[in-house]
Amino acid sequence: LVLSSMLNDCLTNISATSISLIHGFSRINYLPIDLSSSNNELSIAILENPKLHQEWIATRLRENGCSIAYGGYLEHRKLYDSSSHFQAGSDDDKRNIHLGIDLWCDAGSTVLAPMDGIIHSFKNNTHFGDYGPTLILEHHIKEYIFFTLYGHLNKDSLTDKYSGQIIKEGEAFAQLGNSKENGTYAPHLHFQIIKDMQGRQGDYPGVCSKSQLDFYKQNCPDPNLLLKIY
Repeated sequence: LVLSSMLNDCLTNISATSISLIHGFSRINYLPIDLSSSNNELSIAILENPKLHQEWIATRLRENGCSIAYGGYLEHRKLYDSSSHFQAGSDDDKRNIHLGIDLWCDAGSTVLAPMDGIIHSFKNNTHFGDYGPTLILEHHIKEYIFFTLYGHLNKDSLTDKYSGQIIKEGEAFAQLGNSKENGTYAPHLHFQIIKDMQGRQGDYPGVCSKSQLDFYKQNCPDPNLLLKIY
């Protein structure tokens, strides 16, 4: 726990100001949205239909004069109930607690690296409701090693990539995918910080169950420690 706290402090101190992950937008363009189970505006019918979900988000953005909707860390969501990829026999083991921050914006939007790193691994995770094309960067800051995951990309984002490839801070290295290639979601970026990849390549759980939450809260700290969006 002490080491975990020290890495969290390191993440907080990487930047004194907010970090933009989507090219062309800054903090003033961002709108928080609630996709939790307690939001009665969002029916399962909307959540299961990428077009309707995208229209719902676009309406919220238009009403507030914003361009990117964000949120979701440790949010309990109904969004995953339609996919067998997240289901289990008991409610405590059902995976429905979100471990990253989502940035909801247009397909094709360009993703920027928040800091220097190298490509750890990448994969097209094709289960229904999964990440789709995914890239994971490895970062070395002082004595710490940690990882950042970028999910729901387009397939072109994986072209000509290789493990160990250097990615510089602010470099455009990926684009967001549409619902046909991003796991069947309204277009968005799933951004997650991971302390220990546990031997995984090109994938890491972005949603956990109530029974696993204590572990994943430690291994996947709040991305806003780094991003400072809110």
